[in-house]
Amino acid sequence: MLTRPFQTALKHISLATGAVVVAAAPAFAHLDPEAHGSFMAGISHPIFGLDHVLAMLAVGLWAAQIGGKAVWSVPAAFVGTMALGFVLAVSGLDLPFVEPAILASVIALGLLVATAVKLPTAACAAIVGVFALFHGHAHGGELGSAGALQFGLGFVIATALLHAAGIALGLGIARFAPAVTRILGAATAVLGLTLAFG
Repeated sequence: MLTRPFQTALKHISLATGAVVVAAAPAFAHLDPEAHGSFMAGISHPIFGLDHVLAMLAVGLWAAQIGGKAVWSVPAAFVGTMALGFVLAVSGLDLPFVEPAILASVIALGLLVATAVKLPTAACAAIVGVFALFHGHAHGGELGSAGALQFGLGFVIATALLHAAGIALGLGIARFAPAVTRILGAATAVLGLTLAFG
């Protein structure tokens, strides 16, 4: 029998998850940076790609699970390394397997949350940093002729907000039903597999 706080938390999580899924349903349906130019295209890029949304939320959930200084340093490592990947792409330096690496990040980050892996903060930051490099490269690779600075600021802000949502969700769940975070991680991994092989 589920306790009342657990039922309430589960209800809120279900509603939040449903809202995220509905909002992110058009995976890969980003605004065209060339047509829409800049900051708003940058904001929309991570928000309207289900692969990006899942990875960003998972980083926030994992950081909340780890706790301590990881709550901010792990997402910060993601954002910083993502910016580096963006600069590499805008500079014309290619990375191999960008899309497969992004899909792998969704699966791997989901599994890290599902299994509640706790490593030293530096190791966690390095793991998310590797994935972030590919996410940033994808943002830069789809830039076209839009203004790099405005577009970059947009997707950095959107990414930070998605991380913050994941952290808030993770910390909120931890107060009532920590196991739900692991369930969300497993669901993220399954959705990643669906995106990769669907």
